[in-house]
Amino acid sequence: MERLRAISAVTIVLIFTCAPLFAAPNATTTPLGTVIAADRAHVGEAGADVGTTVYSGDRVSTDSEGSMQVRAGAARLLLLSSSTAIVNSDEGAPSAKLLLGTATFSTGNAHAFTLYVSTAAIRSNTDAPTIGTVTYVNDKELLVSARRGSLIVTVENEEQVVAEGTSYRVLLDPAMAQGPEGAGAGKPQGAGGQGGPLRAGRSRFLLLTTALIAAGTGVAIYVAFESPFRP
Repeated sequence: MERLRAISAVTIVLIFTCAPLFAAPNATTTPLGTVIAADRAHVGEAGADVGTTVYSGDRVSTDSEGSMQVRAGAARLLLLSSSTAIVNSDEGAPSAKLLLGTATFSTGNAHAFTLYVSTAAIRSNTDAPTIGTVTYVNDKELLVSARRGSLIVTVENEEQVVAEGTSYRVLLDPAMAQGPEGAGAGKPQGAGGQGGPLRAGRSRFLLLTTALIAAGTGVAIYVAFESPFRP
């Protein structure tokens, strides 16, 4: 009997000693954000509801006619219908990589959030409240619109500021950026007009004069993100 009690005591001690080791991975995982609005949306394979916690590395997506809004620190991310992104942490700040569809983000400062699309990185250009919309066309092309404040788009070592109220078509493939033979070439550089053709990167960013997203959608996005910027 005494021996049985001793064995039981040792077993209990081992259980409580080892338990923290198994629980450690979940206990040390820090939430990245929270779902604050969801309609036909998912976090991973599970359906997303208001209050669902989002962790770094999670895949978030929306069905056709669905939508989802995630709050992460001083930023918010809105996925429109048929969109997919992977949320992450970029040097301690929230970020996301858009894989499909359209995403709108709002930030309270320039370092609050970065949206990656293929080889491009899009973030607020200033510490002023900013709202930007990005549409993934394909892995070689995207559309960027600055709805409030200005954005800065970085592709490799090239940067372009997108002023408030403007939209850019961004070409990620240098061959596409070069355009047809002779496009962007032959313009004089330096004294005597010598210097050869302009580098292809000069035409990666094409300013669009027409709105790419319906005005009604733009208003809805603005209203959805307006409250975080109010006192």
